Amino acid sequence: MKIVVIGSVAAGTSVAAKARRNDETVEIVVYEENQDISYSVCGMPYYLGGEVESIEELIPRNPKWFKDRFEIDIHTNHHVTAIHPLVKEIEIYDKTTENGFRETYDKLVLATGSYSLTPPPFNLNTYENVFHVKSMDNTKAIDQYMHNQEIKKVAIVGSGFIGLEMAEQFTQKGLEVSIVELADQIFPKIDADMSYHLKEKLKENNVQLHLADKVESITGDRKAEQLHTNKGKDIAVDLVILAIGVRPNVFLAKDADIALGDTGAIKVNEHMQTSEEDVYAVGDVAESFNLITKQPSYIPLGSTANKMGRIAGDHLTGGSLSFKGILGTGIFRLFDLTVGFTGLSYREAQQSGFDPVVIHNIKPAHATYVGGKNLLIKAVADRETGRVLGAQIIGPEGVDKRIDVLATAITFGAKAEDLFHLDLAYAPPFSTTKDPVLYTGMVLENARTGQPVLTPEALVELQENQKVVQVVDVRSKSAYAKNHVKEAVHIPMPDLRKRAAELDKDKLTVVYCNKGVTSNTAQNLLLNIGFKQVYVLSGGNTNYQYYIKSKEN
Repeated sequence: MKIVVIGSVAAGTSVAAKARRNDETVEIVVYEENQDISYSVCGMPYYLGGEVESIEELIPRNPKWFKDRFEIDIHTNHHVTAIHPLVKEIEIYDKTTENGFRETYDKLVLATGSYSLTPPPFNLNTYENVFHVKSMDNTKAIDQYMHNQEIKKVAIVGSGFIGLEMAEQFTQKGLEVSIVELADQIFPKIDADMSYHLKEKLKENNVQLHLADKVESITGDRKAEQLHTNKGKDIAVDLVILAIGVRPNVFLAKDADIALGDTGAIKVNEHMQTSEEDVYAVGDVAESFNLITKQPSYIPLGSTANKMGRIAGDHLTGGSLSFKGILGTGIFRLFDLTVGFTGLSYREAQQSGFDPVVIHNIKPAHATYVGGKNLLIKAVADRETGRVLGAQIIGPEGVDKRIDVLATAITFGAKAEDLFHLDLAYAPPFSTTKDPVLYTGMVLENARTGQPVLTPEALVELQENQKVVQVVDVRSKSAYAKNHVKEAVHIPMPDLRKRAAELDKDKLTVVYCNKGVTSNTAQNLLLNIGFKQVYVLSGGNTNYQYYIKSKEN
């Protein structure tokens, strides 16, 4: 059997390596249109920022390595121009010799990846200082340009993973950085109240933000010298990075009438087979599905690409591996913050037909007496079943551990109460006696079974609509004096039992403390003495003040 793979970054080489591990007799041939293979796309910003010293660190494998270890033939600088499933042939153009030829196959794998979007008015052929950060060729070109030119001002269009990582790296390199983002928040993948913390961190590091805006025109001939936005802002630039997203590279598949999915990527089954039985698709070109909703999903990540490649390589050689879906788990660093997310947001849960309950949990990553710093966790569960649906976490430490625990729990269908019963590792340098994950599960379960929470956004909306709400601050006098929720009455927790008569049992009541722990005690007390509706303010006054500041900015 002869397996031909088109593409050799993450997914393509995973296909080839797994197929060889399973079968020593199969012939495996890979065609790659670029010079480099098996490189780290995710590491590119860190090389350009100087955190990674050598570009060779991002290219750990070459064709010789695969030939010596796996007896796999990888042909670089070979561009596949067409595929013909009916006759099982592909057309190839050798960029080095400038000759074309045909190749036969028994099984074909499309690992053609994705391509970066170039929004108008940008044109890569017009402006020599406008770049994507998608391939190793892009990285080398940016690096060379920065060495040959004096770069002081950089504009980044888009605030996804690459955009924010580039902003961090260039800022730390001493450059003046601006971000232009079409959405009204930084990193639109996460919720607006969480995104606020990213915005503040960027402003703290003197990154200029242009939100809910886009570039309308450019001054400059050979070089972009100034960007002019829809809101009338003029941004002087020496270098422009386009980071507004990618699309699956499905041109070969479309020309061959291979079916595409709802997301525009190639539709595949659990073994990565396309509508053509002997043609597979893996990585950024292939459609995934959401593990929770079972609906088609397209979230191109290297981790998913490697997994898809291994599954395809296994199935091609008689194995039984199958694709189980994704949660869309992601993580990145922004200066001294880490941002992690997994599963569904509150909005996505609603759109998927769930009745979601949402909570905010502010807890230290480990014991404060050994320097523990707060994490902000926003978690979502299904009100009816208690199933955990998603989480977003921001903090200076411990985010990676918690988001991976939550992603694992969601993958195996954990309920909110299950989180509390996890036997997680504890020692003061690493956690607290009640780990933030355990506490998240406890609060989620309470919120859905009779001890409800109210988000700051929902409280503000009630007050703005002149709904009758009784807000009670149970913190200390000094904390209340510093700042408090609008229209809140102050009754410290030690006084609440004897002063409860000052409150109306029939009014919708919201209690809060600094972060939510003491207010849970207050909620229990008021419910136990006959109050009809008592909510805890999610995340307490701390989260409320975050929300108010986010609306003011």
